[in-house]
Amino acid sequence: EGFKRAAEVKKTSEINYYGSRLETSDDLQTNAACSMPSRTLPKSACEALKQVHPDVCKRYFGCGLVIPEKLEGCAVLDLGSGSGRDCYVFSKLVGERGQVIGLDMTDVMIVASQKYVQYHQEKFGYSKPNTVFVKGYMEKLSDAGIQNNSLDVVVSNCVICLCPDKRTVISEAYKVLKEGGELYYSDMYASKAVPDSFKEDPVLWGEGMAGALYWRDLITLMKDIGFSTPHLVAGSHIVVHNPELQRKTGDVKYASGTYRIFKIPQNSIKTKALVTYKGTVPDCAECFEFDASHYFKTNVPVEVGAEMAAILQNTRFSTDFNISMLETTGLNQSSTPQVNVMCCVHILFILLIRFSL
Repeated sequence: EGFKRAAEVKKTSEINYYGSRLETSDDLQTNAACSMPSRTLPKSACEALKQVHPDVCKRYFGCGLVIPEKLEGCAVLDLGSGSGRDCYVFSKLVGERGQVIGLDMTDVMIVASQKYVQYHQEKFGYSKPNTVFVKGYMEKLSDAGIQNNSLDVVVSNCVICLCPDKRTVISEAYKVLKEGGELYYSDMYASKAVPDSFKEDPVLWGEGMAGALYWRDLITLMKDIGFSTPHLVAGSHIVVHNPELQRKTGDVKYASGTYRIFKIPQNSIKTKALVTYKGTVPDCAECFEFDASHYFKTNVPVEVGAEMAAILQNTRFSTDFNISMLETTGLNQSSTPQVNVMCCVHILFILLIRFSL
């Protein structure tokens, strides 16, 4: 009961902060909403973003890069959809056959985002809307009418750090994804466990700093729930502009990290493989930059580890690769780095350390 009461207090604080206190992204006290991603946004996403209504972009508070590749025909859920900016970008990218659901817990944001559904339907030339916005909580997706095993991609843009019960949020995302589905999200991470006292400060909580996950806990959390190892896509240091917040946070440093994580079928065969990218992922004709450690050039065979092989074989990217499973490890691995499961998280930690000096 004590935890539930604390969670409700945090929800009320967030509603007040994002629903009333913030008018534009300029009101944020950190650069979490404007951290530069470490790789270029795909051309199709840039074109879609240009077509989003200016009023929607004005009330956007997100951070990082949250546009995964190859979304045509996909069913996508955006956790904490806010003004709806990302949802309308997804609306264009999934096409008329796809579906986009925006989930937010604030009435103000739901009303604001719903206002432009018809505008974007007509802008994109669709015969009917492919985007809906529903009010609900990330911890209770079924209560919002979202069915288990129904989605291809779940995205989130710097809102999981605003939730006290991250394990439940991640578990819910796992449930609603189909086998082979992807959780692709940007969030804030801390260089050490965040003190409980931070959670009592409305600004520290509203900015995501009080609820940021300690970076070392990410892999354990995902693995316990059933997801694959998190793959870092992009990361950047978060700068705290406000001197008062700098004083409050002390030696705790923050970074923004975008990860892609997959719901691999439990019975999938996991063995190393020789894979050759066909050049067929949209916007990635010459190469496919899967994450910060895996870079696939078109028509160049490379050896990958067992889990990466399982991901490429069992997700929406399966048709984009020729895959030959291996029983031996005799191939030269220099063409693609074979990293241990902590490597991608270590990259984020390096960012935290570098900028704390």
